[in-house]
Amino acid sequence: MNNEKLVGGDVQAIGPGKATSGMKSMLGDPKKVIIKLALPMMLGMSVQTLYNLVDTFWVSGLGADALAAVGFVFPFFFVIIALSNGLGVGAGSAISRRLGAGDKKGADNVAVHTMMLMLLISAVFTITLFTYAEQLFAFIGAGKTTAMATSYGRIIFAGSVLLFFTNVANAILRSEGDTRRAMNAMIFGSVLNIVLDPIFIYHLDMGVSGAAWATVVSMGVTAVMMSSWLFFKKDTYLSFDFKDFSFEREILRDIFRVGIPASVQQTAMALMMLVMNVIIIAASNTDGVAVYTVGWRVATIALAPLIGISTAVVTMTGFSYGEGSYDKLSFSHLYSMKMGVLVETAIAVLTFIFAPQIAYVFTMSESASHITDDLILFLRIICIFYPTVSLGMLSSSLFQGVGKGLNSLIATILRAIIFVPLFAIIFAFNLEMGLTGIWWGMVVGNTMGSIFIFVWARAYVAKLLRTRVRTETASGLPD
Repeated sequence: MNNEKLVGGDVQAIGPGKATSGMKSMLGDPKKVIIKLALPMMLGMSVQTLYNLVDTFWVSGLGADALAAVGFVFPFFFVIIALSNGLGVGAGSAISRRLGAGDKKGADNVAVHTMMLMLLISAVFTITLFTYAEQLFAFIGAGKTTAMATSYGRIIFAGSVLLFFTNVANAILRSEGDTRRAMNAMIFGSVLNIVLDPIFIYHLDMGVSGAAWATVVSMGVTAVMMSSWLFFKKDTYLSFDFKDFSFEREILRDIFRVGIPASVQQTAMALMMLVMNVIIIAASNTDGVAVYTVGWRVATIALAPLIGISTAVVTMTGFSYGEGSYDKLSFSHLYSMKMGVLVETAIAVLTFIFAPQIAYVFTMSESASHITDDLILFLRIICIFYPTVSLGMLSSSLFQGVGKGLNSLIATILRAIIFVPLFAIIFAFNLEMGLTGIWWGMVVGNTMGSIFIFVWARAYVAKLLRTRVRTETASGLPD
């Protein structure tokens, strides 16, 4: 593979308008572009997920019931994250492909459509979840923690429109290669949340509700920052013109073609968490849910660098696909995967070694200390699948980048809804391993699903490359 095939054209290829540094970099060496796109997002995602751990740390001081209450809210909060991220992924993919093809006007139009969709969807889900919060938590078995979960959940649900906006705006910035400001917004909001948590929870004596208010306030400040960049300073490559707006079917179809599968894909992860809570309750009790809640949040920060890399893959593969540079697309996929495997292997080793110290941090209070040993065991088992997640997550991002969101969805459903719960049940009940068996089932299910989508993605890329060779041969162009 020669370098000429990997490197794009000149700045004029990205279309009219002010060529920002992010857009200029998209035309360069894919290795450098992947690193430039991935590193800021790896840092941003790591800090953003760190606040989840800090949030859990402060809540853990309120006892195991408070941890369980937050655990019952988290799947619904994850649904909101899934919907907003899905819309952002769909928009980012559509924008990147248009920018790669030099269609700035079309990319601008997609950005405007995305903002309007965000307002409609967030309003529906905010009102619905806020209204029926108590019934939902009672239905899924929150039991004695229902009231606590409701007070925490309603605040989170009321502020979910802010989460929708910040996630969508972040995706739009990433789609034009502006990962620096996307990172800055994520870090600022996360650090603010970390600072506000102890103030609201303990100093103002708001308890578990204080953690929710800290989250909502930090999201509000982040939303103001992003609004300033996109709508007032107007120093982004993309521009927004809401005058005489009307929905266009073709643009909606393009956003939804990736956005709906991406939302359902991430919602499937939330459904998996709900199912896992039910399985855990059947095999143990609410203490098991508390272990899963804390342990899975540790896992999310361990996988955060990988999420940062995956955002770079969506942008880069979408842009390369729009250019018709399939060699660059293939290289970006494999190079990012090598980076992901190395990073996650290192994190898995560190997690295994320092599991006792990590567990102690979240179980220092007298009311939570009895779950320390179970949490250590969870951390040491679950870290085994960290490296293999790179195969699945980055392959899924490739499909999203090229507009094949359904492929990514099918693989995720197979992994999260079928493999993980199935193996958790087999290990926990059929093999009579109890709670430990559930953790091993998660490892086996996630690993099998990741290998499946990796093989599928490489087969798809090989097909693209063969198609290009046939086209060049038919037209008499040199390979």
